[in-house]
Amino acid sequence: MHAKGRIGLVTASAMICCFMAACASPTSYDVILRGGTIYDGSGQKPYTGDIAFDDDTIAAVGDIGEVTAPIDIDVGGLAVAPGFVNMMSWANESLIEDGRSQSDIRQGVTLEVMGEGESMGPLNDEMKVEMARLQTDIRYDIEWTTLAEYLEYLERRGISPNVASFIGAATPRRYVIGHEDREPTAEELDQMRSLVRRAMEDGALGVASSLIYPPGSFAKTDELIALSEVAAEYDGIYVSHIRDESAQILEAIEELLTIAREAEIRAEIYHLKSAGRSNWPLFDEAVAMVERARAAGLQITADIYTYPASGTGLNASIPPWVQEGGFEASLERMKDPALRERIAREMREGSSEWESDYAAGVTPADMLLVGFKTEELKPLTGKTLAEVAEMRGTDPQMTAMDLIVEDGSRISTVYFDQSEDVIRKALALPWVSFNSDEASLAPEGVFLMSNPHPRAYGSFARVLGRYVRDEQLISLEEAIRKLAALPCQNLWLDRRGELKEGFFADVVVFDPGQIQDHATFVEPHQYATGMLHVFVNGTQVLKDGEHTGATPGRVVRGPGWTGR
Repeated sequence: MHAKGRIGLVTASAMICCFMAACASPTSYDVILRGGTIYDGSGQKPYTGDIAFDDDTIAAVGDIGEVTAPIDIDVGGLAVAPGFVNMMSWANESLIEDGRSQSDIRQGVTLEVMGEGESMGPLNDEMKVEMARLQTDIRYDIEWTTLAEYLEYLERRGISPNVASFIGAATPRRYVIGHEDREPTAEELDQMRSLVRRAMEDGALGVASSLIYPPGSFAKTDELIALSEVAAEYDGIYVSHIRDESAQILEAIEELLTIAREAEIRAEIYHLKSAGRSNWPLFDEAVAMVERARAAGLQITADIYTYPASGTGLNASIPPWVQEGGFEASLERMKDPALRERIAREMREGSSEWESDYAAGVTPADMLLVGFKTEELKPLTGKTLAEVAEMRGTDPQMTAMDLIVEDGSRISTVYFDQSEDVIRKALALPWVSFNSDEASLAPEGVFLMSNPHPRAYGSFARVLGRYVRDEQLISLEEAIRKLAALPCQNLWLDRRGELKEGFFADVVVFDPGQIQDHATFVEPHQYATGMLHVFVNGTQVLKDGEHTGATPGRVVRGPGWTGR
């Protein structure tokens, strides 16, 4: 065939290919975000471009051109990023009360990861009774038994963010042997391992321990290895509020490394810190231990919240032996005149056997009481333990016991025990992600009956505003990697955490110059600002800074999910 004929065939073929490509290209999308500064989660420099969604999926990233969409937003000058992951959320009850997850959605959180120490399943009948009895301001019926059933219950009720959970290491322990301080028998350990196996097949992310709180603190290292071995079979991860964040922090980290090594499992340290002024110098060696383990091949990561105070129960300052047998048993011991003096003495003196705030240099003036159960004690909200002790004319340790007994609750307490310098060091580590360690709330209704830690309203905005923009500790692209891609990679989550074609459309748009936390320890019920648009699974839940009321959140399951 002569050249002209060949050229004609090539031209015709090219025209056919172009026609077919045009037919194959979409003429419209469901959502288009145009002209934003795209931080794709990789940690690389941002670029200007468009993002389009089809249903729940990112369909195109780059220059989309003259394509239309029902939701078509000019986001020029704004940052576009993958949705953020709250690596340790306590939204398990607050989402039952209000599925909108206002305080977190308004910061760009599209996935709540729950299950620190104890999870919302599996439950036996005795555990359900106890859970109902210990409810405080938020009241609900327990309509589930397994962990998967709880997560699906949330999804059915309607939630704005996605949800995922670990199985708490203390949960199978309570299920099998209750609140006893003893090692499980071989048969009991097999039962506990079976509960972990079922949870992993149902989509749990792994096993999570919290080793300062009974009954979780009663578990020995071998027990935690045995449970983690099961999680490892399903590519899960072991994550831990380590046994001591104070004077024995190095020994506690060594325990976590031993579990990771023996169980052949990835591991993460919850809210990495060194608590108590006398222990702040230990932080550098704690980091060095982790980095040596990483260099040796262990997959070890951590997460933090960016505040110089922790938040837990007032009863965390009570020796663990007092709490054997459950909360009611601890109340009876605190009422016993023969035991009260011993308890008070051990609270003051501390011990290498348990993490004592007093021994770490935390004084009653550093303990802010923020959440009571009874109406009679709610007026004390916002006062320190020292102030209440002075009001009552009683010793602070005795006052703490009296308050717990009178309220019939653990009493939510903020402990000022941390260092800003330690926070800055932790935040800059490339293997550290972020959490709130709090519920997701709103400044309305039942949530106003107590004061949360301000991290409930500000943790993620604080990273972007204070530490990225104002102090320039890390770049914005690195912060977004640590807020989104890093936790998803650590958890082995499918198609989340980055802005890529084919990934789920969990996407946030914010103003880097305006993103800001406003919650304080005195006035914590204040939303962060600067987050403008949030999409979860392609559905807009935040529009121009206001919640749309949409609840497209889903259960996100771990890599071991069998689909049953």
